[in-house]
This record gives sequence, C-alpha cells and structure tokens, in this order.
Amino acid sequence: MTSLLRLLTGQSRPVARGVERETVTIVLDDGRAVELLRVRDPRARRLKLSVDERGARLTLPVRASDRAGERFVREHGDWLAAQLASTRSEHAALQPHVDGQLPLRGESRPLRWSVGRYLRIAEDADGAIAIVAPEAVAPAALRRALRDFYEAQARADIGRWLPKYLHGLPRAPARIRLRVMSSQWGSLSPDGALSLDLALVLAPPAAFEYVLVHELCHLIHADHSRAFWREVEARSPRWREQREYFRNEGRPLKAALNALCGKTS
Repeated sequence: MTSLLRLLTGQSRPVARGVERETVTIVLDDGRAVELLRVRDPRARRLKLSVDERGARLTLPVRASDRAGERFVREHGDWLAAQLASTRSEHAALQPHVDGQLPLRGESRPLRWSVGRYLRIAEDADGAIAIVAPEAVAPAALRRALRDFYEAQARADIGRWLPKYLHGLPRAPARIRLRVMSSQWGSLSPDGALSLDLALVLAPPAAFEYVLVHELCHLIHADHSRAFWREVEARSPRWREQREYFRNEGRPLKAALNALCGKTS
C-alpha cells in the first residue's frame, strides 16, 4: 500500500542512509584524550572498537547513540590505550633536507640529502639512503617517492628469491602485487595473483621471504592443512620463528610504513 501511495503521489523512495564517518576525541576515565574515527554503518549490528596502524576506530549501528558509543569506548579504555601503544611508530613523515634514518630490511639506514632539480631516492653502496630533492619539495611528493623506492626494493628482493621456489609448484603466480594491507601480510587470489604487504620490505629479509614462501605454498594447498604446513617447512624450516616475529613486531612495521608513506596510491 505504501509503495502504491508513493507511486500515485509521485513521492520518491527514501534513500538508504549510507556510512557516515567523523573524527572525534573522547576523554577516558583516567583523563587521557583519545582521537578516533567514529563510523556509523547501516550494516553494523553491534558496537565495535578496533585499532590498526591508522589509529582507533569505533563502529556503531545506525540506531546507536553517540553517548552509547562514548560509554563503550570508556569501558574499554585500558584495552584501547594498550592497543594504541602497540601500534605507535617511532618514525614520522620525512621532513625535506632534515637528517634522520629510514627503516629498510630490518635495519635503520642513515639518510643523505642533496639538492637537485629532480626528486629521486636510491640506496647507496654502503647501505645509506640517498635522497636528491629540490629545496622546496612537497611532502606529498616525498611520500610518493619513498613508496616507489620501497616497492622497487621489495621487487628486487622477490626477484632474487622467487626462482629457487618455482620448481615444485604447480604453476607460477599470475602476477605479484605490492599493496598496503591493514591486517594481512599476503594473500593469493583464485586466479593466482599474489599480493604482499609493502611493509614487508621494512622487516628482516628472512621474515619477508617466509611470507613469500607461505603464499607460494597456497598454489599447492589453498587451505592451512597439515599438508600445507609441510610444504612451508620444506622450504622455510624456521618458519615458526618468522611467524612469531610478525606477532611481536608486525603492528609497528605497518605503523612505520603508514607514518612514512601515508595513503599514497
């Protein structure tokens, strides 16, 4: 009946409410002020608090009040503070022509700046990272250049490791993509495309190589069965150590990449 009335009167169908986002600051019971992204999502069925390298996020159903959301955050204040501390990075966005260090392959590498007409970033023979940039280079351009540098370094590592693992696989990966991933370190799509988190290039090479092996073994077994882990162990006998490394250091790695490169595409 309502649809017929709407048709006869010419009234349009109500538009479904979309996802709403806003950044808010909530003061916890101990006086700490926490900035978080408040997301009101029609698909949400309950309040949810999460933390990743980008910060804290509170998801609310459409009918939940802002006051209920703030109360929920305060109730989980200790957990939230601990999670934020674990994702805090010691690194910050590059400041043009300011000395410092950059993470690469599990190490901190010194920066060497010089003035030039065009922006470029490269690894020196002694392991330092050389940045040539105009005096007035834009921070956004620096972030993009640094991401390109990290991707080139990651692809060089993959290129060295991949050939020794191709033998014994049913097929080679269809392609390899390097992406900024929120929680995963790698994935394999049904068409054989392999995706790896760009933050892996900041980790020690053995840890990066383990993730590559892990995803390649999914070309043999799509699940995480015992047979899958036997394939991993045959290629990476110390895989348990590398998995433990990511459990302990994974969040700071992702936070470092986010701080240095931001959301550049």
